Amino acid sequence: MLNWGWNRHDPHAAPAEAGGTQVLEPKPPETIEAPRKAKLALALGGGAARGWAHIGVLRALDEAGIEVGMIAGTSIGALVGGCYLAGKLDELESFARSLTMRRIAGLLDLTIGGGGLLGGMRLTKRMQEHLEGMSIEDLDRPFVSVATELHTGHEVWISSGSLITGLRASYALPGIFEPVKCNNRTLVDGALVNPVPTSVCRAYEQPLVVAVNLNYEIFGRSAVVKHSASVQPVDDGRRKPDDVRVGLTGTMVQAFNIIQERISRARLAGDPPDLALHPRLADIGLSEFHRAGEAIDRGYHETMAQISALKRMQEVFAR
Repeated sequence: MLNWGWNRHDPHAAPAEAGGTQVLEPKPPETIEAPRKAKLALALGGGAARGWAHIGVLRALDEAGIEVGMIAGTSIGALVGGCYLAGKLDELESFARSLTMRRIAGLLDLTIGGGGLLGGMRLTKRMQEHLEGMSIEDLDRPFVSVATELHTGHEVWISSGSLITGLRASYALPGIFEPVKCNNRTLVDGALVNPVPTSVCRAYEQPLVVAVNLNYEIFGRSAVVKHSASVQPVDDGRRKPDDVRVGLTGTMVQAFNIIQERISRARLAGDPPDLALHPRLADIGLSEFHRAGEAIDRGYHETMAQISALKRMQEVFAR
């Protein structure tokens, strides 16, 4: 007599032979799918020499296996982000760490009568060694560099065309670098209008936006001070020993720093990222490009401290 006690609903079970016991075939091992993870959309902010910290941020993300889905960059954020997506981050980091005061001076090409103190062609030649002929469309992920149209004040998103031109336009600091002529537009540094471009990532419908704000630790710039105007002595051209004067370049850079920090506060308040990384960079001056090693290390450590939060957010946003 047949044993009818076998499980008819189990496709791996077999009926026992007459007069015998039930024989079950072993089930194949169950495969456990890894949880889906959302890719990060990075908004890399401007900050001149502090921007080398972006290299450390990207190194930490790669080390932790966190995939970047797109990058929007402003100023030096565009430079680092563009080189990263082009597969040239190693070369950029090597260049940054090699900078000394003397080497920086050798890269500066002073211009007279131009739109900026520096022509920027020596830096462009260095970029051409690694990025010549590369277009933004050649990158394997979306990339947008943010610039400002000088005559209209429009925010310009460069998402196609020459990669080198897009990077140059985004970091063309007014008064320092000459503006970039591009398709009948005169473009300068994007930090004038969008210092930390989270809004660009939102416009690209990215679910998880992470911003890297390089100016977070610069506190006290929003205070209002009541002040009394003193009578100024006549300047006879002679300097006193305790006189501290700020040069032309220093004045422009500091003024730009104030503008950038004020605009960052306003725009991030209106369109905040899902997570913001704030490397500790307040003691690194905007023109101290020779301190790249410090900035890179601080960007790395800040990101590693947030890795668990980033991974948790990846899983949440993938649901």
